[in-house]
Amino acid sequence: MECVFGLVGDGFAVVAADSSAVHSILVHKSDEDKVMLLDSHKLLGASGEAGDRAQFTEYIQKNVHLYQFRNGIPLTTAAAANFTRGELATALRKNPYSVNILLAGYDKDIGPSLYYIDYIATLHKIEKGAFGYGSYFCLSMMDRHYHSGMSLEEAIDLVDKCIMEIRSRLVIAPPNFVIKIVDKDGAREYAWRKSIKSD
Repeated sequence: MECVFGLVGDGFAVVAADSSAVHSILVHKSDEDKVMLLDSHKLLGASGEAGDRAQFTEYIQKNVHLYQFRNGIPLTTAAAANFTRGELATALRKNPYSVNILLAGYDKDIGPSLYYIDYIATLHKIEKGAFGYGSYFCLSMMDRHYHSGMSLEEAIDLVDKCIMEIRSRLVIAPPNFVIKIVDKDGAREYAWRKSIKSD
């Protein structure tokens, strides 16, 4: 019952994800961080099979770092999204990854951006998006309440509304969520929304 969702506001992008690691009817942990810091100004939120998600996102992160070490400049958000899409497309014909991605970033000249990349290597630049069973509720909430140029407070309020909707309406709702933002100051963790504490 995974859920990853994100949106673009005025000078920033937000990505939130549930933090449950589950398999079949078992919950293995409830503090799994599914939003990776790709580099200083990029976030990669992923959903899908746990092994594919961990392996593929780490592979992308290391290749983005390798590009920066070799060339002395980081990839733009659009370039990182296209590289990710290309790797998914290549794997699709050999040994496909079952992973869906929201890639958010901030570029000095362009500003914030958010890219939708699904498991069959579809790439699209979006203002708001979601993956997983929780997306049925997130997308309807965002259709109603999202507007371009949202302030950070408005965006976090909308994220909280989405989380509350998932918790109250999804049959098996994930209890904990992580929220991360990226803006001119970089990518960072913003908050956790926990209803179950881990030991």
